[in-house]
Amino acid sequence: MGLLDGNVIVVTGAGRGIGRGEALECAAQGAAVVVGEFDPDAGKAVADEITAAGGRAVAVIGDVADAAVADSLVATAVGEFGALDALVNNAGILRDRTVAKLSDEEWDDVIRVHLRGHFLPTRAAVRYWKEAKRPGHVVHTASTSGLLGNFGQANYGAAKAGIAAFSTIVAMEGARGGITSNAIAPTALTRMTLDLMPEEFRAEREASIARGEFDFFAPENVAPLVAFLCSDASSHISGKVFGVQGDSVEIFQPFTSVAEIRNDGKRWDPEDLPGRIDELFDAAGVQAGPENMMERMRYQILAGR
Repeated sequence: MGLLDGNVIVVTGAGRGIGRGEALECAAQGAAVVVGEFDPDAGKAVADEITAAGGRAVAVIGDVADAAVADSLVATAVGEFGALDALVNNAGILRDRTVAKLSDEEWDDVIRVHLRGHFLPTRAAVRYWKEAKRPGHVVHTASTSGLLGNFGQANYGAAKAGIAAFSTIVAMEGARGGITSNAIAPTALTRMTLDLMPEEFRAEREASIARGEFDFFAPENVAPLVAFLCSDASSHISGKVFGVQGDSVEIFQPFTSVAEIRNDGKRWDPEDLPGRIDELFDAAGVQAGPENMMERMRYQILAGR
């Protein structure tokens, strides 16, 4: 008996890396899986891997930021397996560059694949659940680049911050119908990040794996939390953002007001603020200038990024 026995789950970007691990784990937990993937060979390979292991899977090939493709993911789940119980939004791309060097296309492509690529499948799934009067679960993929910021990732970070906000709002809107919506901010080494690693880090990791040690940054480590969030065992959890990496699961607290200054019931004069605004930083223990919030992460792959 698996945690997802009898369930039907769509996973986007499931051909490689984190998405592949999520698809395989959901299948291992008993779910039928719709493998959403842009690359036909990669998508078919994961679906075949699941069926070869005795599971049920079908691949849907196409751009998840295309409404017709997004709708077909849900239609395929219902048509092939009779229902949809959960959606995992994972598809994404990187186009890293500083703002001054970032092209229009690099901005638009990343925002489109991540934000639109989360919105369209979620809309299709929520419409299905509301019309069928069924509960459902959505798991979105945010990032610490959006929650904390990361140098050279303005497009990616903006999209991922938007995804965290989107997830929170979907949770609010779906609560009455039993639709949960949570986001993860995973840390893992995938095809998108591996080439960014220093050579000595990669060599050390490969040696550790060869010794049979736990591979902390393996993308498959993200999957167990995602499988849980797709299950009815997580029905009481919604609107949250979890960090997940290695053997660690953590929870992020959203933006919260931590200090305040007031002007005795009068409109502020701009000339008064220079002498008062620093009270906020002092009270909250917040640095006035830019910070590298990534340095506060418990687990880092890209030191200095």
